[in-house]
Amino acid sequence: MHIIPAVDIRGGKAVRLWRGEKAHETVYHDVPADAARRWADQGATFLHVVDLDGAFDGESANLPHIRDIVRAVRVPVQVGGGVRTVEKARVLADLGVSRIVVGTKALESRDFLTEAARLLPGRIVVGVDARDGMVAVNGWTETSGVDAESFLAGLADAGAVGVVYTDIATDGALLGPNVEAMRRACGATSLAVVASGGVTSAADVRALAVLPLFGIIVGKALYEGRLTLADAMASVTLDPTDAGAKVG
Repeated sequence: MHIIPAVDIRGGKAVRLWRGEKAHETVYHDVPADAARRWADQGATFLHVVDLDGAFDGESANLPHIRDIVRAVRVPVQVGGGVRTVEKARVLADLGVSRIVVGTKALESRDFLTEAARLLPGRIVVGVDARDGMVAVNGWTETSGVDAESFLAGLADAGAVGVVYTDIATDGALLGPNVEAMRRACGATSLAVVASGGVTSAADVRALAVLPLFGIIVGKALYEGRLTLADAMASVTLDPTDAGAKVG
């Protein structure tokens, strides 16, 4: 199981939001690649990058920063946020991104998800962001009315290789993860699940580590020093044969 530091990019800087709200933003690094290098140097085996501008607006000027992150580290990087065309997914793949996370468009169009998975085999992951059990879209600004567990159940047939499941209410709030929501997510799909949202302590990591997860994303707690990467990694066991470590 991987402990996966998050690098969220907005306006060309590495930031964290509180529950995904743009008005509650904290800047942690002026250069996103510096944040990525920091975690890789501390032993991270995987990185999770979110293009917040892309997620909110569907367009982004952050591709140069994503390219710089991929060049700065020697570990797999997955990227999400505003990937709403197959062409955008291909651009990210060409930059060296190991896994591409698709969210809003995957919910809107199963054909898009199937086509992206066919053209980029082994690299398409679906981001399922849930608010009160319902899938949220467009940078979490809208709730779709689609039940998250029902949506999860059909993703394997579309060719996706994994899921990043985020509980919005806990994301960036430093209140602990929604373990039960993650348990249900794991039970709803045969795909490898990455848990995201609320991890604040080593105890939180251990609570999630009993689930059959591919990884656990940690963001604000690392940046604010409430949890060290070393302590988080010591709370889980990474299988050296884990296929995720070989992606890309």
